Amino acid sequence: MSMEDRAIRRYAPRDPDWLRSNAARALLAAALAVAVVAGGVFVSVNRLHDTPDDTLLRADAVSDEQSRAQAVGYARRAVDAAGLRPTTAGYLLMSCGGHQEPPYQGAIHLTFALPAEQRADTYFQTVATALRFDGWIEGLAPGGHAYGSTMSKDGVTAVLYRHDDNPSLGVLRLYGECRNMADHRNDVAGWVDVTSQVDLAR
Repeated sequence: MSMEDRAIRRYAPRDPDWLRSNAARALLAAALAVAVVAGGVFVSVNRLHDTPDDTLLRADAVSDEQSRAQAVGYARRAVDAAGLRPTTAGYLLMSCGGHQEPPYQGAIHLTFALPAEQRADTYFQTVATALRFDGWIEGLAPGGHAYGSTMSKDGVTAVLYRHDDNPSLGVLRLYGECRNMADHRNDVAGWVDVTSQVDLAR
């Protein structure tokens, strides 16, 4: 008998039905679980090393122009649906994580006049009702602001409340989707006046 035959005979199971036993099945299941976990760890580690170029290839990424169009468009829609009277509106492309790194989102900061003939609490309830009628979904009220409400629609979030320092004004803060993957870390950010673009009456 050759050395190879002796090795095969040594490690081969003596009972052909051994593979059908509970012990064999448990051993195979454990080996499979280890392989699956190892594969998952490899994929996770691989994702941690994605390059910026890999991120830019995401299918749902949007351009700077699309981020602005979304924010301005939904702000204009909210103004129209609720009958707001904007006094100022600014646009900014801001980092979603707050560290000037992608992804980015379009943001609107808008102030609007409150009607003198109507109580502020009643007016903000009317605004929230009008937005719900337009398809916006109401969420948790923002803390620290009077008569606040949070509304969302199609991935866009709008926060409304009475101005903290000027009770004759309301504030609308609107945030678009975090889908802009361009690199703006070295940009000099600044608000851009878009009042005429969100106020249909102008």
